[in-house]
Amino acid sequence: MILFTNWRYAGKKTKKTLLSSLKIRSKVKVSDRYNGVLGWFAESMPVAETELSYRDPFQLIVAVILSAQCTDKRVNMITPALFERFPDAQSMASATQEEIFDLIRSCSYPNNKAKHLRGMAEMIVTRFGGVVPSERDELTQLPGVGRKTANVILSVVWNNPVIAVDTHVFRVASRIGLTPGARTPLQAELRLTRHIPEEQRPLAHHWLLLHGRYICTARKPACSRCGIARWCAYYQKETGLKA
Repeated sequence: MILFTNWRYAGKKTKKTLLSSLKIRSKVKVSDRYNGVLGWFAESMPVAETELSYRDPFQLIVAVILSAQCTDKRVNMITPALFERFPDAQSMASATQEEIFDLIRSCSYPNNKAKHLRGMAEMIVTRFGGVVPSERDELTQLPGVGRKTANVILSVVWNNPVIAVDTHVFRVASRIGLTPGARTPLQAELRLTRHIPEEQRPLAHHWLLLHGRYICTARKPACSRCGIARWCAYYQKETGLKA
């Protein structure tokens, strides 16, 4: 778990250079936008990690399933008691859906999530010998685990060069102008994968997600504190400036 603090100091530096950097008027190419955005993130946030608390791959899957349409803060309030009672796949597979529900009732859609958690744990035990699979095709067989969740596990646990596209990543990538024309998370994932170097893909998910959570918020993006404003299609449109 990481405390997301670097964005706050980066915002102060940004104010000093933003006006001068926005004086350039030539139209930005998509490749230049990627280079600028990724370069800024790599310098300003070289370490970016999930804010979900977990100790092993199984606990991460549980936390990611719980995080669907629920804040990481809320999930981190739920999981300590849940993991104390059911720390691994074997113990959770032996639980009843009602027992799991009682421990996660404060998250969104607790009935469905309790069903998915029990089914996921049971399949890990019966089909995969109690070990969380490391292939996307196998991960997506687990109840409650779609492509996005599978990509999170692959990138966070095994550092595979994949990009998980959740709500934040889909929205922010589109707003910045990294995924023009992408109408689905899969289309956005393929666009991002095409342009982002393999070694940066696991980090890119966290960069975009955390940027959307703390700076580029859905209702009121903090453009004045944004270090990538000079490359952002949304900012250019709103201000009439071209990077």
